Amino acid sequence: MSAVNLSSAMRRWTVWVPLVAVVALVLSWGRDLPLLAVVAVAVCLAGAVLAAVHHAEVVAHRVGEPFGSLVLAFAVTVIEVALIVTLMADGGDKSASLARDTVFAAVMITCNGIVGLSLLVAALHNRVAVFNAEGSGAALATVATLATLSLVLPTFTTSRPGPEFSPAQLTFAAVASLGLYGLFVAVQTVRHREYFLPVSRHGGPPHEADDHGEAPGRSAALLSLGLLVVALVAVVGDAKAVSPTIESGVASAGLPHAVVGVVIALLVLLPETLAAVRAARRDLVQRSLNLALGSAMASIGLTIPAIALATIWLEGPLLLGLSATHMVLLALTVVVGALTVVPGRATLLQGGVHLAILAAYVFLAISP
Repeated sequence: MSAVNLSSAMRRWTVWVPLVAVVALVLSWGRDLPLLAVVAVAVCLAGAVLAAVHHAEVVAHRVGEPFGSLVLAFAVTVIEVALIVTLMADGGDKSASLARDTVFAAVMITCNGIVGLSLLVAALHNRVAVFNAEGSGAALATVATLATLSLVLPTFTTSRPGPEFSPAQLTFAAVASLGLYGLFVAVQTVRHREYFLPVSRHGGPPHEADDHGEAPGRSAALLSLGLLVVALVAVVGDAKAVSPTIESGVASAGLPHAVVGVVIALLVLLPETLAAVRAARRDLVQRSLNLALGSAMASIGLTIPAIALATIWLEGPLLLGLSATHMVLLALTVVVGALTVVPGRATLLQGGVHLAILAAYVFLAISP
């Protein structure tokens, strides 16, 4: 990377925003902030999230697909775990269900919002969205299994009162989630990598589409990797500074505490949603589905083990079991998702159905 190119890179907002966000973290750490300061830190937090996913995308372009989708999903999940643990550490018993609410919100947003919007955009541009049924079906099956093991079973176990795992059950769920996620990554990147590559509309073999032009050089990728770490550190610290305001705002508006989880999921998944829509516009629907289902999988497969580990020092109960309403929405999502991915082709109708399910989830979160 030449000195001129490096200087140009250093002038981009994606370089300066993470650094500014770290400065905001240092200045706000351990202090009670006035409203204006909270707004400034929140802006830095949002900018750091956007910058983090941008740099993850640069690294993803360097390593190629489907590794790129894994980089983005991992970055988003690190942000999500950081926000959950931060809010749980400060929230006490009222945050007992925060992990469940956030993970379920991420599953609904990715499997219905990102998938539905991507299919809708692709179908509007090309009449029919085309993708690989084998890869998308395997991803959806893994998401459904992880969600059932971690979010449905706690409602029916009897070792603890309420929708809560016993320590042994939580350990099993964490190990099973991590194992399934690792197995899927091995299948996606090594054994059946061709199932997760964009497919040709004319029936050709899967291909590694180069839709961003020339891949970034090694120096540019390393710079983005370093800035990605900086941005993630800023996200963790800035989230801790604004978390009391988020919870008090939800409470003062008279909304259920579960809305906090929806806000967190929307915050961390917005950049990935934009990336998936951009891919869909270029007729790379498989990449959009990799991003959506991979993020849902990582949200469960990585978040649940991390939260299980955090319970060693976090006090209070950990409620993971879904309510009856949410279990119905999860079942509907899995059934509709299976009917969507099995043909390997989708129209405007499938996209609209997924978005309708997401709308129902958001409405019922606000007005249960």
